[in-house]
Amino acid sequence: MVVTAVTSAFFPVTSSPEYSDSKKKKHGNGSINIGGITSKSSSSRSLQVKANAQAPPKINRTKVVTPTVEVFKNEDGVNSPPPRTFINQLTDWRVLLTAITTVFLAAEKQWMMLDWKLKRPDTLVDPFGIGRIVRDGLVFRQSFSIRSYEIGADRTASIETVMNHLQETALNHVRSVGMLGDGFGSTPEMCKKNLIWVVTRMQIVVDRYPTWGDVVQVDTWVSASGKNCTRRDWVIRDIKTGEILARASSIWVMMNKLTRRLSKIPEEVRREIEPYFMNSDPVVAEDSRKLMKLDDSSAELVRKGLTPRRSDLDVNQHVNNVKYIGWILESGPLPMLESHELSSMTLEYRRECGRDSVLQSLTAVSDHGDGNSVSLGEIECQHLLRLEDGPEVVRGRTQWRPKKSESSGNEGRIPTESA
Repeated sequence: MVVTAVTSAFFPVTSSPEYSDSKKKKHGNGSINIGGITSKSSSSRSLQVKANAQAPPKINRTKVVTPTVEVFKNEDGVNSPPPRTFINQLTDWRVLLTAITTVFLAAEKQWMMLDWKLKRPDTLVDPFGIGRIVRDGLVFRQSFSIRSYEIGADRTASIETVMNHLQETALNHVRSVGMLGDGFGSTPEMCKKNLIWVVTRMQIVVDRYPTWGDVVQVDTWVSASGKNCTRRDWVIRDIKTGEILARASSIWVMMNKLTRRLSKIPEEVRREIEPYFMNSDPVVAEDSRKLMKLDDSSAELVRKGLTPRRSDLDVNQHVNNVKYIGWILESGPLPMLESHELSSMTLEYRRECGRDSVLQSLTAVSDHGDGNSVSLGEIECQHLLRLEDGPEVVRGRTQWRPKKSESSGNEGRIPTESA
């Protein structure tokens, strides 16, 4: 390589490779006249350039110093790129600096958000988390934020929302302790024997319904209940104040998924679940009163033609138990539904129903005056959900209290809606 440095007090003039090659082809090895510059090619193939005298340019009366230009030539006198070095092979430093800055700004934003959440415990909810195990591994805890699509016309969470949170924590509890098989809440041994859990009785007491934007904390645990049943309890609290919003207690048994018949708890399954049993009393005192059997003559309100949709089925191919609650309330008196809210509920699940089932919802209002009105005080209702051909699906009893916004300054009675 022959490197010729042009360092002159005069303004340097360099020729591009294309320009030089074209001139060589045109004039051969003779003299080349370029704008008053005469250049002769030498036999040694080195480059010699004589520049016209030219004063350095000035900007704002200040001389501009032009840096020295190095031209790289090979042995034939043809321009070649500079030699490859470690520096000129690196990515543009500006791009690298931009990437580093972006990473640091993103990390700083995450730290700021975390610090803000720690100062606001009411917003510390991981929407992708499944909760955690507390109290020596026997209690599962999960938090939920009440979404806008989970509230009703009165701007509070519906009873279906509360029940869905209970069901979600129960399933996540089983998954968190590593017992979730390929079934819906079934342990590995249950899956081997085609067994699933079904709820037979549910009691829930609601002291206050959360509203949009509230964050609730749900604790759940399992206890033994007799020889072939388990009991699952829940407590729902306002995560900001610690106030108990609702309590629920349920009884579960096993059913064979193929025969659809109830089953005893096998010893293999019992050994799986017993280490997680918590010795505690039910959070809701058992309502020992017998649930009434309604028929067309004893029911005051009847809603017919209720059919499940495909989305109402769970992975065990039967209607989700939360859906029954909506059907039960379908036959409630509209004035009562508008002026009262559900305070407690007891349900007995007697059989399952599938996608092709057609149901009827029957309701009798126990606390009313002359048969054509409903009191503005506490109201108790009896419910029955049955198939059109007669078999019972769910029996229930509900308690209703006046809504706070409706109860003050209102007297008299509300007419019931005719069937």
